[in-house]
Amino acid sequence: MQQILDAILAGDTASEDFANLDLPESYKAVTVHKDEVGMFEGLTTKEKDPRKSLHVEDVALPELGPGEAYVAVMASAINYNTVWTSIFEPVSTFGFLERYGRLSPLTKRHDLPYHVVGSDLSGVVLKTGPGVTKWNPGDRVVAHCLSVEMESADGYNDAMLDPEQRIWGFETNFGGLAEIALVKSNQLMPKAEHLTWEEAASPGLVNSTAYRQLVSRNGGGMKQGDNVLIWGASGGLGGFATQYALNGGANPICVVSNEEKAEICRKMGAELIINRSEEQWQFWNDEGTEQNPKEWLRLGKKIRELTGGEDIDIVFEHPGRETFGASVFVTRKGGTITTCASTTGYMHEYDNRYLWMNLKRIVSSHFANYRESWEANRLIAQGKIHPTLSRTYALDEVGQATLDMHQNKHQGKVGVLALAPEAGLGVLNNELREKHIDQINAFRGV
Repeated sequence: MQQILDAILAGDTASEDFANLDLPESYKAVTVHKDEVGMFEGLTTKEKDPRKSLHVEDVALPELGPGEAYVAVMASAINYNTVWTSIFEPVSTFGFLERYGRLSPLTKRHDLPYHVVGSDLSGVVLKTGPGVTKWNPGDRVVAHCLSVEMESADGYNDAMLDPEQRIWGFETNFGGLAEIALVKSNQLMPKAEHLTWEEAASPGLVNSTAYRQLVSRNGGGMKQGDNVLIWGASGGLGGFATQYALNGGANPICVVSNEEKAEICRKMGAELIINRSEEQWQFWNDEGTEQNPKEWLRLGKKIRELTGGEDIDIVFEHPGRETFGASVFVTRKGGTITTCASTTGYMHEYDNRYLWMNLKRIVSSHFANYRESWEANRLIAQGKIHPTLSRTYALDEVGQATLDMHQNKHQGKVGVLALAPEAGLGVLNNELREKHIDQINAFRGV
């Protein structure tokens, strides 16, 4: 691994020299173990501790197949799917790996007693498999997390509809929280060269998700002037939704939990902000069995105060159960609720009268196809959308980083250094970086 790192840090290593590097038989990776799936039985979700289930250990380098690439991972990031994997909720990811392993002899590689996790990376291509022509050893890349087989006609209008669509590092093995990752070549995209390795790694999953959910025709189809209600507007996902609304000429109405997070939204340029700790909404009764429509009305009134009497065109929904009834209610007639993730619970309840009689739409959105991911990454590379990195951990500290996200102690995205020996490396375009340095650092230390 040291030879690989030296070649990357040299900065002038030729492609053929990368291709001639000896690859190790094993590499350091973050894993969960199949024989520990039941370790948290009897505990509540909040009591489950990722530091106990996530292991940093050496694993064998998997076989490289057609259309695939090895990437030396300089940095990665934590996502909610890492939290879910680590606490084995809502299901164990080993079921995903078993099903994928039954697809073909090649996919059998993924069905192992351990799961290498992680759905983000920035790094350098080390080797490509047969059939790969676009990418070469030495290319500086990031990876999006859509893994597709594309053998069915279903996915050819939208790859997200491929019956064999999976999220890499969550529903497949050999993810990005490791020194080396195995990816399909159509996951790769150029690294933004004004960003450090850890900054470039952090947008991947959430940036592409926000782009599809809010901007794409497959999601909200946002246009200039739209009023967009964004729950968790300074978070890992909401922070990108806020940027897309501002960049696209819409009006983000940012819902946050405290004044510190409100200030982050202001730094991004948002002006219409609702601090829910001040509003103290009680959308549900104490038992969590019934919703309170009067609280929906109070939210709607607050929105109209901010917008000059206008209602919401698009709701950027990801909390799920806690907020969904309110989101449907406050959306204008003919408006759209786009939904993903459901971090507060996936059993949504809403009053259908406010949907059906007012011709509103609920649009489901899950990650993004390659084209949407490429467009989202292109905006990062152009300096129009910026990473939301707040803190960076070492690979050995992944358990703590995941626990922080599990306990909602993080803000924006949490980065992880893999091969990179320290933060701050990897920048090639200092001129573009200086132009946007305040936006790049907007989430730092929060």
